[in-house]
Amino acid sequence: MGPRPAFPDGAAGPVSTADDQLAFARMLLGKGRYGTERILSRRSVELMTTGQLTPAQRAREFGDARDWGFGVSVVTRRDTLSATPGAYGWDGGYGTSWQSDPAEDLIAILMTQRLQYPAHNPVYQDFWTCAYQSLDR
Repeated sequence: MGPRPAFPDGAAGPVSTADDQLAFARMLLGKGRYGTERILSRRSVELMTTGQLTPAQRAREFGDARDWGFGVSVVTRRDTLSATPGAYGWDGGYGTSWQSDPAEDLIAILMTQRLQYPAHNPVYQDFWTCAYQSLDR
């Protein structure tokens, strides 16, 4: 057995539905509340959605436009139309992507079944462009 990875990969295999993903994203955007029920503490959600990497780790893994919270990617600098600082979410290897954007009160979910990192898929780029172009404020 080799050395343990610096960042163990827990992402290989989660399965969900669009409805479940939306409920999870709503709960995070609601600072731990889903409807009237508290699921996580406000502080837990703040920690999950705040960058946790050191500057060296962030530069090596994401550059300066992203960071990593507890289970979600966190936008730190605008580098695309859909990159609002403070937004957070996840891009999966089979073409899934979701993002919660507290500044825009927006949740967007894309679910495809194409083994390709989403950022390299033209559907991904079109989806995020359309999601942010649809905002009227």
